[in-house]
Order: sequence, then C-alpha cells, then structure tokens
Amino acid sequence: MVNRRFLLKQQALKVNRRLRRLLQTFFVVLLVAISMLLAYLSLSRDVLKSEPLPTEELVGKDYNYLEEMDDVFISVKTTRHYHKGRLPIILATWFQLAKEQTWFFTDIYDEEFQLKTHGHMINTNCSSFHDHKGLCCKMSAEFDAFINTNKKWFCHFDDDNYVNVPRLMHFLSNYSAREDWYLGKPSVLSPWEIIGKDNQKVIFSFATGGAGFCLSRALTLKMIPVAGGGKFISVGEKIGLADDMTMGYIIGRLVMTPLTAVDQFHSHLESLRIIRRERFSDQITFSYSPQDNYWNTVKIEGFHATYDPSRFLSLHCFLFPYFKFCPR
Repeated sequence: MVNRRFLLKQQALKVNRRLRRLLQTFFVVLLVAISMLLAYLSLSRDVLKSEPLPTEELVGKDYNYLEEMDDVFISVKTTRHYHKGRLPIILATWFQLAKEQTWFFTDIYDEEFQLKTHGHMINTNCSSFHDHKGLCCKMSAEFDAFINTNKKWFCHFDDDNYVNVPRLMHFLSNYSAREDWYLGKPSVLSPWEIIGKDNQKVIFSFATGGAGFCLSRALTLKMIPVAGGGKFISVGEKIGLADDMTMGYIIGRLVMTPLTAVDQFHSHLESLRIIRRERFSDQITFSYSPQDNYWNTVKIEGFHATYDPSRFLSLHCFLFPYFKFCPR
C-alpha cells in the first residue's frame, strides 16, 4: 500500500514537472512570437516613413556611383509565403536607396505591399511552389521586364538578400554594358553536368540566384531568341533545372558566354559569419538562413537577435548609420 502511494506520488510529480516545462516552452514561444510581431509592425511603420536622401557625407566613398542608378534594373524574386516575413526588412533598409530601380516579382496580388513598394510589386501569376516550373516562370518574367526597358544592367536577387546598393553601382562601373557580361558567384566548386541529346555530357557554370547576379544589356539581347517572350520557361522545362541553373545553361551553352565569378556576392549557402566586419562595405550582397540551432548570419553587434534575427537591420545601420531607426 505504501509503495503504491509512493509510486502515485512520483508519477504526479513527473506530470507536474512536464506541465511546468510545457508551460515554460509555451510562454517562451509566445514571447518570441510577440517580439517578432512587434518587430514587424515597427518595420512596417518605418517603411512608410521617408528617409533622408543619400549625400556624399552619409553614403561615403561610393556616393558618386548612385548617380548611375538609372542604368540598372533590380529584380527581387519573392512569393506570397514570404511577403510579411521577408519583405519588411528589405523595404526598411536597402530598398530605400533604390526605390525607383527595384521591382518585386511575386505570385499573387498584394495590395499592402503594392502600397509599400510604391507600385513596384509585379504579380507574375506563376506558381508559388518552389520547383523549377514556378522559379523559371518568375525568372522569365524578370528577364522580359528588363528587356522592355532601356536599362543597361539586369541584376537579380532573392528576397533573403541584402544589397549594398552603392557598392553594386561601383562594381558595375568597372564593366561595359555593351560587352557580354555574366557576373555572379557559383555555389559549387566545379561546373554542373547534365546529360543532353544522344547521352552526351553537357557542362556549364551558373551563378547561384541566392547570392544575386547581373547581366549586361549586350548579353541579354543575344539571349532574346532563346530566352525572351517566355522561352526561358520552355528551356527550364526541357532540362528540368531551377531558374538560376537554367540561366547558366542558356548563357553558357546556348549563348556561349562564360560566368565571371565575383566573390563579393554572398548566399545563405555560405558560412556568413566568416565575413570580416572591416570588409562589409566592400561586399555587394549578404544573406541569412535559420538553421536547426542557430541563424546563419553575418556577425555584427547592434539590435537584439530577437528583433533582428537576419542581422540586416544591424548591418544596414553599420553601413548607413543616418537612417532614422538606427541607434544614435
């Protein structure tokens, strides 16, 4: 009888401990959720506030290159699933330096972000699935949109990229848009290999879309016969590869232009913590990604990680401290 009472008491204690742990976990999750919501609402308010125009004193050594921004068409690929989670941080930071040049390509009409992007949200009507069909559909829309402009450079980025806009302009000034240029960063050490017709190996290099890449006007004009007017989708369907790989295949195999590797582009596939702080201003793009036990981000002091898990706010304030939300 005593043993039974003892066992029942022990079981009750175990249940109580489990309940306490569950409650503690619940409140931690609730606290994080509330913090993220407050961060989102704060960022949303910041987006609608006008930031001061960049000046030479505020932007630094790359200020003069901002005058050439009208030569660049910047596209950002996104999806309905990431509008509220990823776009506010972009709109509050680097978008403020390139409002007229940046366009967001998505898969649904979103009135809220049409307002916040000043009408620069394009509904491609593509699938929201992260497969080669949906991805190539959006890339095709980006490519055709650029072709219909008179811009000299087409620069593609993903919605988890931070773009150092003045540095991008500085970088592009070293190249002529009248020549064929495919500028980006490969995510694999060796060229990609697929099996083509008659079981022949087809080898090509591609710039990972998650780091961003830029194409010159001259190169894109040569691509029109094989990629323009929606043909990009057909090529992607034929080889069954993602958008950035299809782009590399078209440029490397059909237009026969090599990839020029640029180390200053960065994707979430890299270990971003190894980028030294003193080299931040020299980089063109950054990224982030949540891992199992940590976030793969640049290492920088600033806002608390709960408020700024991507570290983009802290990075932006390091590069451009005059923004209103930056600590004084």
